[in-house]
Amino acid sequence: MLGIFTRILLVAVAAVGTLAGAAGAGHGGPDSAFVRVNQVGYPSGAAKRAYLLASAPETGAVFRVKAANGSTVFKGRIGDSLGAWNDGYPYVYPLDFDAVSGPGTDTITVAGPVPAASPSFRVDTGAKVYAGALANALFFYQAERDGPDFIPSALRTAPAHLNDEHAMTYLTPVANVDDGFDGDLTPLGRRIDASGGWWDAGDYPKFVETTSYTVALMELGVRDFPSQLGSGFAAEARFGTDFLLRMWDDSRRTLYYQVGIGEGNDAIAGDHDIWRLPQADDTYGGHDPLYKYIRNRPVFRAGPPGSPVSPNLAGRDAAAFALCYQVFRDSDPRYARTCLLAGEHIFDLADTSPSGDLTTVFTFDFYPETEWRDDLELGATELANALSMGGAPSGLPHDDASYYLRKAAHWANAYITGPNDAADTLNLYDVSGIAHYELYKAIARAHDPRGLETTRAALLADLKKQLDGAVAQADTDPFQFGFPWGTWDTTSHGAGLSVTASEYDELTGSDAYADWSSRWLANILGANAWGVSLIVGDGTTFPHCMQHQVANLVGSLDGSPPLLRGAVVEGPNGEIFSGVVDGMRLCPADGVDVYAPFDNAAIFEDDVQSFSTVEPAIDLGASAPLAFARQAAGLY
Repeated sequence: MLGIFTRILLVAVAAVGTLAGAAGAGHGGPDSAFVRVNQVGYPSGAAKRAYLLASAPETGAVFRVKAANGSTVFKGRIGDSLGAWNDGYPYVYPLDFDAVSGPGTDTITVAGPVPAASPSFRVDTGAKVYAGALANALFFYQAERDGPDFIPSALRTAPAHLNDEHAMTYLTPVANVDDGFDGDLTPLGRRIDASGGWWDAGDYPKFVETTSYTVALMELGVRDFPSQLGSGFAAEARFGTDFLLRMWDDSRRTLYYQVGIGEGNDAIAGDHDIWRLPQADDTYGGHDPLYKYIRNRPVFRAGPPGSPVSPNLAGRDAAAFALCYQVFRDSDPRYARTCLLAGEHIFDLADTSPSGDLTTVFTFDFYPETEWRDDLELGATELANALSMGGAPSGLPHDDASYYLRKAAHWANAYITGPNDAADTLNLYDVSGIAHYELYKAIARAHDPRGLETTRAALLADLKKQLDGAVAQADTDPFQFGFPWGTWDTTSHGAGLSVTASEYDELTGSDAYADWSSRWLANILGANAWGVSLIVGDGTTFPHCMQHQVANLVGSLDGSPPLLRGAVVEGPNGEIFSGVVDGMRLCPADGVDVYAPFDNAAIFEDDVQSFSTVEPAIDLGASAPLAFARQAAGLY
């Protein structure tokens, strides 16, 4: 799937990356080399691969894995290069050390024509290696909390957007060429409680589009990996679900899909026009009409009461609500029933023949989702899973799990035979990687009933098709990443691929993609050309200059605390943006792009102005806890 223009905080000019090996090593200066590793570490039983990036041939070089006391625990000889990265670094060598299994903090050194050394990394049980990353992931979502139930920290000292508790609802305006709107908004005369939820990204709007995806994946993790995710993620999943329930008026069968606006116009400021802490918004600008929708944020309605709901939102909301039932059925039956009833109602309203753009956010360009069959597959599967638990509450439109199992199989087949089959992998825009896995298990639990429009074999084949496509992509890249580095949402795709590879091996009882699951996760945690972990606080080198208002205004700009730990950024991209908003703390202060020597068509710029590489978002981080949990549980 093509990259996206998302989460625009400033008016900026795009610059397309070029194949330039950048200034630096390999162009007349001294040769240099770097060892790129998974900076979080490697589970003892998992595959372990690092990469040597060099400006000159390393023929005959030897690498050593050394323990903290300096002793050598493994020695190997450098093999053949996997290919050129850019003009400055035309050699990339794999360094495999699977035999290292003893717990400890290790480093890799290379002795050869161009010596090199790695950052330190941990080898231990999966649970110990990924415990910190899981804690960081939880912290990120807690820090993104909006409304009165914020969690105090060095970054968050006050609640935000309390006016959302009595927000006015509006018709969605017509978008203009600037992704804003002309004139003013049209109020609907109805106020709702739109408080809570997570900010979408480094800005402050809230979207059902991204929240429903995030909540569903978080609930899946809580359900399947309670030992790894624990009560903290369960509480966070409920916090996200509470917001989704507020945005769905079940009694009126009405969906509201967005709180706040990104782009306004000359007379009306939008969220992206100012740089501030969120607690300033409720009184921002006093009575100045320019900032009226900053103080009192509009809520956009998806359609009149009882009208069809865009299938992407209907499917993912249904999945999130059905998973809510599965997670909270025993601990809070009343809450679980509310969720399940809402899930069935919204699924019944799904528009199964959509035309034009799907409903995502205003404007559609920010999140241009085009595939929706996978969302309905996931929603129906989770409703089937919920009902298959037995003891369904009374008053449901459908109380037979087989009803939803047939629906799920229908939409799975529609996806597999549809226009976007295996065109993408697990991320916000394609949830088939999770939906197929869940439906495979649901069909197995139902003992392969006859008459379904798909089979377990077909679902497995389609997962394999996605993974084989990722392996083919990896064969074109010396760092073996399964997704093009120069495309939007690279980090999210890396975690999603790791999850899907692990799921496939679990379903087949094999290790067909185990090495790839570990490698693709390592790619986003430092085993890449730039040597940067794309998740803040995970590892030793990570973004310092995120385009995130709280992190920029309150956090450190040098990698020391306080940090927005667990923030998953966009990652390398083929497009770089620049532009400054008043109040922004410029970062890096000296304006030097330290990662430029490692760019090719893909660019990574750690600069607060570059939302296309260093803005975090809730959907970007949604699959990371699942990936970490699977590694921690030994499901490589």
